[in-house]
Amino acid sequence: MRRISLMEPILTEEMINSAVNALKNERFLKGKSVNEFENYFSEFTGVNHAIAVNSGTTALHLSLIAMGIKSGDYVITTSATFIATANAIAYLHAKPVFVDISIDTYNIDPQGIEDAVRKHGDKVKAIVPVHLYGYPCEIDAILEIAEKCGLKVLEDACQAHGAMYRGQKVGSFGDAGAFSFYPSKNMTVAGDGGMITTNNEEIAEIVRSLRDVGRSKAHQYLHEYIGYTARMNTVNAAIGKIQVKYLEEWNEARRRIAKEYNRKLDGMGDIILPPKCSSKIKPVYHLYVIRTQYRDSLKEFLESRGVECGIHYPIPVHLQPPYRKIGYHEGMFPNTEKWAKEVLSLPMHPNLSNTDIEYIVTCIEDFFRVVK
Repeated sequence: MRRISLMEPILTEEMINSAVNALKNERFLKGKSVNEFENYFSEFTGVNHAIAVNSGTTALHLSLIAMGIKSGDYVITTSATFIATANAIAYLHAKPVFVDISIDTYNIDPQGIEDAVRKHGDKVKAIVPVHLYGYPCEIDAILEIAEKCGLKVLEDACQAHGAMYRGQKVGSFGDAGAFSFYPSKNMTVAGDGGMITTNNEEIAEIVRSLRDVGRSKAHQYLHEYIGYTARMNTVNAAIGKIQVKYLEEWNEARRRIAKEYNRKLDGMGDIILPPKCSSKIKPVYHLYVIRTQYRDSLKEFLESRGVECGIHYPIPVHLQPPYRKIGYHEGMFPNTEKWAKEVLSLPMHPNLSNTDIEYIVTCIEDFFRVVK
């Protein structure tokens, strides 16, 4: 049977050779490839500082600490995301304050942010918008609210490497940005890895210390913070520094594939296509996500034909057990709950061929012919 994978990380001889060279010639930790990767990524994103860490979750967590978030603070975010977004807030014994999404973009609704700030007042200290599936948030509106209310902004760009809003890369708008290099992302380090981006010198310095057990720049055995062992290892960075060179090319391939999907799936069954590009928004399609009321049966049908699919995400964060325990329940965020019941991720990676897309679309067409 034909098999088409949902995701397909790229690993070339150039990347393997870079990793082997790092193994042979660099320190396993704090090798020069880490600095090179950070420099390449800061240049790619258009920020002054990029700090490599061991995961996207860590990137969120350490950024919040460096921004001054502490126990008892309220941090506004979305429930339409991977649970790590909220967990990074909870690690600090701060409270994630969820608001609903716009059903058209699946991203956090700025009006919901304003409502939450009015409701909770001075307890709110920060906003963590998520550029879900690689589609940028309405960041202008979010920054306007943050400036008016004196709030920090941490962009969760873990799925949005290279996505652009008004010609500027995400991860460069807020006080800091967090990226993940998990193998399913638009680029990877062949394992877990993350990056913090910022133009704020103080945040950058605090994060550099926090990732390295709170170590001071002045002395290797002087520790200014209760830090973490959260460094990126040199071999992972050696792969990442090569991957980032090809990221724009891969993202363009994803956009071409999304355009082809859109053309062929438009008007088929009850399918709702992903949010589209606009004059100000240029997504990168980390995932190509459709919506349909037949989500579960379509997924089963496609996988019976060898087409791997995914659901990102079937249970909103506010309905996960740890967050139910703090008072969240069904019915609180209707758009988010509708989204979670209908989303289906189709195969999306730069290696998809036109023949693959044609096969996937034909299978979907066959499904809706039976459904009707």
